Amino acid sequence: MSSGELTTYEQGEDGVVVVRLNRPATRNAINTPMLEQILAHLARAREDESVRVLVFSSTDERALSAGADVRESLEREGQIRKMELFSRVYDEVVAFAKPTVAVCHGSVVGGGAELAVACDIRVAGSNLGMRFPGGALGLPVGPARLVTLCGLGTAKYLLLTARTVGAEEALRLGLVSEVVKADQVEARALVLAGEIASHPPESMARLKRLLHEWDGIEERSRAEGEGQAAFIRDGVVFPGSDDPYS
Repeated sequence: MSSGELTTYEQGEDGVVVVRLNRPATRNAINTPMLEQILAHLARAREDESVRVLVFSSTDERALSAGADVRESLEREGQIRKMELFSRVYDEVVAFAKPTVAVCHGSVVGGGAELAVACDIRVAGSNLGMRFPGGALGLPVGPARLVTLCGLGTAKYLLLTARTVGAEEALRLGLVSEVVKADQVEARALVLAGEIASHPPESMARLKRLLHEWDGIEERSRAEGEGQAAFIRDGVVFPGSDDPYS
């Protein structure tokens, strides 16, 4: 891995692919090139029959991602395209036919939290701080996937308060499946991914398809993404903060 890579793609012999976000100086704040790379990794893994499970992680134990890179300088069309790319990433992760696992290091905020909840399984480190700040920033993000994951009441609690939840609370609310020590979270996620990869891939794909059809999450995710893109297209400035990496 070179120091200039924003994301990496690594495949093991067991068919588990790990895509790692690699902007540690910004706690993996997601910019436009990263979104493009993530979409390319998804396409590669989707088309490769040897891939059985896809894991999202990072090179920094402090964060899976602090969210969208609000310091990225973009003209109006660039802001619109960035939101469209975010929506595509969420939709493609949700609809990915093979099982997906998120390694929830440290800060899992905004776009990072949305990426995590788009995955099938989440493993949290004890240093987790998960937050869905869209409502506080004036952007209607999050309902489609959160309602499926943790129910309407909890989704309202998380989205309307925009508060940060720690590892044990996230486990209690159903946001994550397991909590382990911060320095063990990726290793544990890879163990789970390996177990899943040992199962018949056709069975895994069929189970996901049935679950999604009965729940309707893919349709809701698409509708939310279309609404977000329209929200920005209609003149709302992409939200930011004074110090998104603190």
